[in-house]
Amino acid sequence: MRILGIDYGESRVGIAITDPLNITAQGLETIERNGSDKIVLKRLDEIFAKYDVDTIIVGMPYNMNGSISQRAEVTQKFVHKLKCKYNDKKIDTIDERLTTVEAHKTMNFLDVNKHKKRGIVDTISAVYILETYLNKLKNSLQNNSK
Repeated sequence: MRILGIDYGESRVGIAITDPLNITAQGLETIERNGSDKIVLKRLDEIFAKYDVDTIIVGMPYNMNGSISQRAEVTQKFVHKLKCKYNDKKIDTIDERLTTVEAHKTMNFLDVNKHKKRGIVDTISAVYILETYLNKLKNSLQNNSK
């Protein structure tokens, strides 16, 4: 069973997925929302038909002080849609503050063409969201084994 990471944005949604052993996260794609969650949910159906996913992790864009931003409220509504449609999957959120900043730093380090950045920044952010979750799981397992 794999874990899917989602960077839910106003225009685009970045998608990342773990390897079959849930050790690493890879960017899968960026979905153009075109103002509709139906597009995203339809594409998720296709992804779930191809990959055996049992957990969905959505990045929650809190304000820097930890309060709920307007964007986080919109993201919570999307998470609710996910929970209604995919009630057979574990669905959780994780703090995604600064993931987009880190994604831009990575692209700058790799000297990614500025025209290509827009299309991949959300996918890279989804990878960071998923890696954050995997690290949290790993740390939890280590603490429980002590």
